[in-house]
Amino acid sequence: MMIKFDNSYLRDLPGSYLRLAPDRAPDPKVLVLNKELAAELGLAISDAAGWFSGARLPEGADPAALAYAGHQFGGFSAQLGDGRAHLLGEFLGPDGQRWDLQLKGSGRTPFSRGGDGKAALGPMLREYLISEAMAALGIPTTRSLAVVTTGERILRDQGPVPGAVLARVAASHIRVGSFQFFSARGEVEKLRALMRYTMARHYPQAEDALGFFASVAQAQARLVAQWMGVGFVHGVMNTDNMALSGETIDYGPCAFMEAYAPGTVFSSIDRQGRYAYGNQPLILGWNLARLLETLLPFVDADPERALDLANAALEGVAGTYRVAFLAVMRQKLGLAGEAAGDGSLIDDFLTAIEGVDWTLAHRRLAGALTDEAGYLALFDDPAAITAWLPRWRARLRSDAAEALLAANPAVIARNHLVEAALQAAEAGDLHDFNALLAAVQDPFGPEAGREGFVLPSPKGAADYVTYCGT
Repeated sequence: MMIKFDNSYLRDLPGSYLRLAPDRAPDPKVLVLNKELAAELGLAISDAAGWFSGARLPEGADPAALAYAGHQFGGFSAQLGDGRAHLLGEFLGPDGQRWDLQLKGSGRTPFSRGGDGKAALGPMLREYLISEAMAALGIPTTRSLAVVTTGERILRDQGPVPGAVLARVAASHIRVGSFQFFSARGEVEKLRALMRYTMARHYPQAEDALGFFASVAQAQARLVAQWMGVGFVHGVMNTDNMALSGETIDYGPCAFMEAYAPGTVFSSIDRQGRYAYGNQPLILGWNLARLLETLLPFVDADPERALDLANAALEGVAGTYRVAFLAVMRQKLGLAGEAAGDGSLIDDFLTAIEGVDWTLAHRRLAGALTDEAGYLALFDDPAAITAWLPRWRARLRSDAAEALLAANPAVIARNHLVEAALQAAEAGDLHDFNALLAAVQDPFGPEAGREGFVLPSPKGAADYVTYCGT
């Protein structure tokens, strides 16, 4: 079948977008196509090169650039919006789930703020790779459907590079910044319509503004806890990059932490460490506070009471996150049920593994059940972890060995492998990219035969730095 669009966002929320077509790519070629995802979503794709480059639109598409505002590194911009993306429309999957289909890198829009609206091949392949890795890890995320080269060369700091468009699907592209857009303009009725639409689409169980906020906060707490569990650093947790659906969105300067260090930063522009690994739970709370500010008109007619109620709701976010994080870590450590001392057990483990590879420190706990010396070899100073291990064994579930392997990946998108794969792909060789993609799509599989994807970056390698690609 063709894609059957049902564009409810455009129909129900006038004033939140600008209709316009993407640029027509002069010579589109499909570089990567996610056939498995297309089949899962019930999509019969007859013209991937045309549809996913902007060269030819699928029937029923109604392309638009979405408007939103946002705090970027703490500073507020009242108008941001899709500066290089076009929402083609929404469709329903076989299970009735509503999905957005969006092109990224598809040309300049009125929100481009001086940018060219295009995307370089490397960053689009990075988003495809990392988003598919996150999906395989079981972490809510936008999904990548295709990367199509446009036949253009675009100018970036390193000179002319191949242009590309990413086609992605998302439960929606509604962001905290979407609410900030109307709030900053004092357009209360449009803000109310956006809240009701988002509730109906994502949180139908919510009955009012505070219930809606609680649902969003819970979804976001679970998401960030899952990021923390795999050592993922988003890199740009601006409010315009927080999706109300609870998905990971907008993979720019992102990466997986290797040696555990709470201050780990990968973004070239995050010079103060605002979005460091260890700060992500704090930014979660900060961003949710910005959302709650926009909801105050619907919390209570009395402004003072509304503020008191909102503050009470916000005070619960830290606890909500802590519960979510402990749940993630109990699973990663193979603990049986819940116990009062789990918080200190988990915190002491984190202290003990500082400086050790995050992924291996968790994955190889399964081996520590029978070969403690082999596990201790990961540590330069094993004193703290040696003292911790007996406490851990006392809390293990009966099937701990299997549970540990099922909860802790052997393979993540290791930074040196990502960089090598992207450089080769930009030069026209997709072999390394496809091999790495296959590996990260099976993260919990055995290590044997995949050692090259399991081991950390070589010792002495320079600090890894990523760029947003704009």
